Amino acid sequence: MLTTRLSPDWAWRFAFLAGMIASPLILLGVTGQLPQISIPSSPLLLVIGGFLTGVGTTLGSGCTSGHGVCGMSRLSVRSIAATLTFMAMAGMTVFLIRHVFGG
Repeated sequence: MLTTRLSPDWAWRFAFLAGMIASPLILLGVTGQLPQISIPSSPLLLVIGGFLTGVGTTLGSGCTSGHGVCGMSRLSVRSIAATLTFMAMAGMTVFLIRHVFGG
């Protein structure tokens, strides 16, 4: 439901968004050029990757940073296991893409 009331933490959220918009403009003013953005993947693969990330976050009961930073600092066994799983899968993915599929 949409509401017109601002949440109590609106200031940092506004500052975050303003910084995301202002940063490239400041860089343009300082260097005379905008940052070059290159995404070497098809839109379909990006959508599939986003979907799989959402599924993994749901199945893993949290995101990689949540488990890796907050959960591990609390010595949560579930977060430690999740982080080890994330790291192992990331390593395996890089190996497969670079050495098996030749990417």
